[in-house]
Amino acid sequence: MKRIVTCREISISYEKQAVVSHLNIHADEGDCLCILGENGSGKSTLIKALMGLIKPDCGEIIYEGVTRSEIGYLPQQSAAQKDFPASVYEIVLSGTLPRSMGFIKAEHRKEAEKNMELLGITDIKNKSFAALSGGQQQRVLLARAFCAAKKLLVLDEPVTGLDPLVSAELYSLIEEKNKKEGLTVISVSHAPERACHSASKILHLGGGGVQFFGDVCGYLDSEIGKKYLCADDHHKHHGERRKVQ
Repeated sequence: MKRIVTCREISISYEKQAVVSHLNIHADEGDCLCILGENGSGKSTLIKALMGLIKPDCGEIIYEGVTRSEIGYLPQQSAAQKDFPASVYEIVLSGTLPRSMGFIKAEHRKEAEKNMELLGITDIKNKSFAALSGGQQQRVLLARAFCAAKKLLVLDEPVTGLDPLVSAELYSLIEEKNKKEGLTVISVSHAPERACHSASKILHLGGGGVQFFGDVCGYLDSEIGKKYLCADDHHKHHGERRKVQ
């Protein structure tokens, strides 16, 4: 199977504090690699390093057969993003810019229209992004990432803050891109059960390093996998009881 990205002995710091040390992982063509771990374990820091936004302290990140212009990226939402002064259509279309070199053609517009239809946002294409709900904004940003992603889609907590129904729908669309179109996906998730359902590989970060890296079956049998899934199940049931009360 063709390798897409390899991390060799990378160590990364955030605000001068080491968060990931001597990490060795890889993702192959068609993989869905889900990154799990507690808050502060370095998940988002690793994503930023993969996207070239921060430089590892040591080690190397190697891309094979994929260029930056073929990677779709959906970062965590920020306050600045929420108030971005552009229309839905303009933002989605901007996902084609790395490949269009600033010269938008009919094929790029067609791709933007297709992804807006896929995400169910065609009817709001002329609306201001800043005027949308959180769920609508995330659909717009995912459509933009789909436009950019020719070989690799990198997602940092794509459904944070969204209700369960919207989250399930967006996860299904991402899974379809991966399973049916063979798009390689690397995604940070706080939903281990969903990750184990859709992923081909699991990376679990914690304690400054890798607590698990391998296939889903191996993760389900691992000590950290059993512990994390049990804690997630307990948290969900506890939340349901609180709602009933």
